[in-house]
Amino acid sequence: MKKELILLVALAMIITACGGGRRAAETAATEQEEERVVLVRTAVATLEDVEQTAVFTSNIAPAQQNSIAPQAPGRIDRILVDVGATVTRGQLLATMDPTTYNQVAVQLANAEADYERIKRVYDAGGVSKQTLDQVETQVAVARTQAANLRENVELRSPIAGVVTARNFDPGNLYNGAVPLLVVMQISTVKVTLSVPERFFPMVRKGMAAAVTVDVYPGRTFEGKVSLVHPAIDMATRTFTLEVEIPNPAGELRPGMFSRTELSFGSEPGVMIPDVAIQRQAGTNDRYVFVEAGGVAERRLVTTGVQVGDRVNILSGVEPGDRVVVAGISRLMQGTRVREE
Repeated sequence: MKKELILLVALAMIITACGGGRRAAETAATEQEEERVVLVRTAVATLEDVEQTAVFTSNIAPAQQNSIAPQAPGRIDRILVDVGATVTRGQLLATMDPTTYNQVAVQLANAEADYERIKRVYDAGGVSKQTLDQVETQVAVARTQAANLRENVELRSPIAGVVTARNFDPGNLYNGAVPLLVVMQISTVKVTLSVPERFFPMVRKGMAAAVTVDVYPGRTFEGKVSLVHPAIDMATRTFTLEVEIPNPAGELRPGMFSRTELSFGSEPGVMIPDVAIQRQAGTNDRYVFVEAGGVAERRLVTTGVQVGDRVNILSGVEPGDRVVVAGISRLMQGTRVREE
């Protein structure tokens, strides 16, 4: 009897131990399963009207630029302006050695005197019309030569602007290698920029542009597209735009580095928080994780413009998708997830 009782007690203990072991194993399995599920926060991708803007690096150039130089080498007589001087259109800037011009001017005066004398003789019937015409032609040729030489002696500015370069001094021999002076018009400046060819159908002359420069932080200079170059550069797949900007105070100077923002209107686009977008190390690829049926799905995305803390997604995400915005570092393709 005692032996039977002992056997029953031992059997009960074994059954109890086995049951506890199963329960412990089941609890451990449950905990491991829960550990494999990552807690995340998500945001819904929405379809919104997105202002299509793009920013391009650019350079500021003068609206017009003229190199002032004589038509032929010669001795420089006077230079009447220096770098930084403001000049008007037609203003005399420099003069060259007038020796050759003075000789031609004397020849012209003699030719004109001969013409007047022969014309009087012709009026009196002393010479033929052919003789008069020959002398008149000689006078016209001499006048043209004198006018050209005078332009070569008196160097005037064809535009109103600022002298930005002076490469010679009075008495130097001008050799034609570089201009004597350079005049730039900066009351209006232009910005030149290279734009990817995909924007070509969207650009039009007269469209607004906003220009910023690092030397004036927080300021924006408004301009308009003044010229769209018609050809695409085959090497870079870009085309050139010129933007004209009023510059009455002369704050913008040729050579300044700038950034130009162009707006191409608005169109519907998928928007998600920028914190959802990750960058693949060593590449320019960008990706997000989308929660789909309790599983993390890794998707490559193409991004567009950023508006505040939200980014326009051009491909990879559809409206209504739930993108992961917190807990991303623990995710891989196929990781089970649960909303916090």
